[in-house]
Amino acid sequence: MISEEKELVSLLKEGDEKAYEILYAKHYSALCSFSDSIVRDSFAAEEIVNEVIFHIWQNRKALTISTSLRCYLTTSVRNKSLDYLNLNRVKNRASFDDIPNFARGLELSEQPIGKLIGRELENVISKAIENLPDETKVVFKKSRFEDKNYIQIADELGISVNTVKYHIKRALALLSKTLSYSI
Repeated sequence: MISEEKELVSLLKEGDEKAYEILYAKHYSALCSFSDSIVRDSFAAEEIVNEVIFHIWQNRKALTISTSLRCYLTTSVRNKSLDYLNLNRVKNRASFDDIPNFARGLELSEQPIGKLIGRELENVISKAIENLPDETKVVFKKSRFEDKNYIQIADELGISVNTVKYHIKRALALLSKTLSYSI
């Protein structure tokens, strides 16, 4: 580990908030890109990186890094990203098991009943999106249907990136709740 990194780790252990800010500013973007390359979800990648960096802060007194700080962070983010993928694979498997037996095995694009189910699902999802609170709905649509990132949305709407994150998280929670009752 180079002396600059050793000093930063030492300051972190002492509880120096400026060191935490430096750690965040220096590594956050690259770690988000790395995590996103694994999980293929920019929101999840940001959450993963935030968790890793916050975990370092919470456990700073017991922090022991034998490699470079960047290597330590990258390894931590990789492990968290893989955990996220494994957890979602289990969730997806469980949600597939919840599908009624008559719907399993249908090729939705080829069978008439599959086409009908597909259209009905689209209608239910569209209604759920339209029932979101106005600002949440606008932010969600820009993110999911216009493929805009959080910074672009924040700039366009004149709000902070954290507000964008809040609305995306809120939209997903509301949609999950609404759709679990509707489907």
